[in-house]
Amino acid sequence: MRQHTLLIVDDEKHTREGLRRSLEDDFEVYAAADFAGGVNILTSESVDLLLTDLRLGGSDAQNGLALIDRALKLPTPPICILMTAYGSIDTAVEAMKRGAYDFVTKPVNLDSLEIKIKRALRGREVESENRGLREQIDKRAGLEALIGRSAPMEQIFDTIRQVAPTRATVLIEGESGTGKELVARALHTMSNRAKAKFVAVHCAALSPQLLESELFGHERGAFTGATERRAGRFEQADGGTIFLDEIGEIEPSVQVKLLRVLGERTFERVGGNAQISTDVRLVAATNKRLEKLVADGKFRDDLYYRLNVVRIDMPPLRERREDIPLLVTAFLKISSQENDKPAKEFTADALARLIEYPWPGNVRELRAAIDHGVVLSQGPKITLRDLPTALRHWHPADHPPAADNSAPANQPAAAPQPPPSPFDLHATEQRLIERALADTNGNITEAAKQLGISRRTLHRKLKAQSRPATTA
Repeated sequence: MRQHTLLIVDDEKHTREGLRRSLEDDFEVYAAADFAGGVNILTSESVDLLLTDLRLGGSDAQNGLALIDRALKLPTPPICILMTAYGSIDTAVEAMKRGAYDFVTKPVNLDSLEIKIKRALRGREVESENRGLREQIDKRAGLEALIGRSAPMEQIFDTIRQVAPTRATVLIEGESGTGKELVARALHTMSNRAKAKFVAVHCAALSPQLLESELFGHERGAFTGATERRAGRFEQADGGTIFLDEIGEIEPSVQVKLLRVLGERTFERVGGNAQISTDVRLVAATNKRLEKLVADGKFRDDLYYRLNVVRIDMPPLRERREDIPLLVTAFLKISSQENDKPAKEFTADALARLIEYPWPGNVRELRAAIDHGVVLSQGPKITLRDLPTALRHWHPADHPPAADNSAPANQPAAAPQPPPSPFDLHATEQRLIERALADTNGNITEAAKQLGISRRTLHRKLKAQSRPATTA
């Protein structure tokens, strides 16, 4: 990754060089002693962040505020932070009004400055991600409800584009909450059937008799309560798409009739003899593996082969974590609008928890968690405290990855290791450090504050543990 560039402008050489030495490990640092030198570097180099003193030894027309004005007029303006030992709150407000990101007072507290810089750069990265997300949504007609740029999702998008114009039957498999119905709707929207109906039926919610009537309709008097003829969902979807969700739950008697519809495109209403023709595109979904149901004798193999013309496997959210920031951005906007709340963003530790959490309920659970945060947050940002209880109390250290059972059968299993003693001070300290780093998304300064030790002491302990440290 390209190292961020930082320009320091200060007429005091001691301050200027001290800041350079403190920050040059993390940034490519440029330095200037006055307004003219700062302008020269801003116009000749690509600068990501400008850190300028208010007083630059010249007139007010060439002070730090004027330099910020010049910087913000560049085609790609840097993030601007003002330093001042003389300014009052009015100076800070004026700098912010002109477009500065923040200000610091001199003498500069390096820990505080580093936190401000990291936060500012992360905010710019999020803005860039948001722009990419908007462009992605704009370019993906018919796929706007499906958000992601991970490899599994890009493969699904490609499959949808290829399959949608055809009349091929599609089987969508995946855990609950992964977005199977959204894929079905995208297939319909991008097909030549888009002007006709998309009819969804949730098979698990109905008894076999009611499901048969729901799908194929019934004649008057076909069963108790059938006081009039009723058209089924296959008739209603004629010319369009029918989506059968949780198809693995349907009983054998309904499976037989469904097989006939797929083969002959005709069916009979419950209690009737007339052959009714239909032209529908069938998309089915299940959170079970139909192959296993076939092997167990719970699902007809001939129906399975009819359904499994094209199969799309929806990945669980834990297998495409790189999509979580995109989903968070989209859901935040939707939830804020729906709940009439001001637009907010997550703090770094809250966003880290959203990315780390295993999401057993997948995208559906993520959306509910964001709604929870939007509705209950009271500050300018959504914090870890605003998330649902399950996320607040979840820690990576408490949920180690599952054991690897892939070792050869003839290889002896490793001897079980005894649990660490509760009186092992070194192990206890290591667990506390790991917990603090997890809570602060690897921020050394914030983790040290949580632990009640200095930043230097925490660095030393991490080095002693042979653990790479994330700088803040």
